[in-house]
Amino acid sequence: MTSLVFNGEAFLPGKIVCVGRNYVDHIKELGNDMPDDMVVFCKPNTAVSDSLLAEQDEPLHYEAELCFLVSDDDLTGVGIGLDLTKRNLQNELKKKGLPWERAKAFDGAATFSYFVPVPEDLSKLTFTLHIDNELMQQGDPSLMIYSPETILLELSRFMTLNDDDIIMTGTPKGVGTVKEGSQFVGRVYYDHELLIEHTWIGQ
Repeated sequence: MTSLVFNGEAFLPGKIVCVGRNYVDHIKELGNDMPDDMVVFCKPNTAVSDSLLAEQDEPLHYEAELCFLVSDDDLTGVGIGLDLTKRNLQNELKKKGLPWERAKAFDGAATFSYFVPVPEDLSKLTFTLHIDNELMQQGDPSLMIYSPETILLELSRFMTLNDDDIIMTGTPKGVGTVKEGSQFVGRVYYDHELLIEHTWIGQ
């Protein structure tokens, strides 16, 4: 199992709880319907990798997301992660009304930066993803349908969140295909001050 780092110390992630369709522009980008309720799916901890895969049976799509580490039933750490998706397979599954796990929960389907303690005001968090020095995605809680605090509350109504679980809060517009050799740089800012910078190379 791949370990991650929070506040300079290694930990083993638990389940990865993901929120889908949380940015209006991304919903339009993929031609999806606007959901009536929060869309939730999970990745197992075996999906976590320290590598950014470009292909697994088919080309993979990246989705950059603001991520939170859970402990003591609260959001205690923040980082940036990439949700890797087998888009062609996902589209086939959606057409048939079938679950997405084969397209979202495979080994290597999630990779993360290090995590740092959450700041006081989550609304002041922003994040960006640059690929080969070009800005491809940017997001913040003001663009989310469900804020991080609302996500935590809603999840807690039907699911036990354990220490070291990770919540992925959805992706803004700008998703695309991972290309081998491309440099991905994810950054998280708090009130315009850089908190996190992490680099992946497509493999």
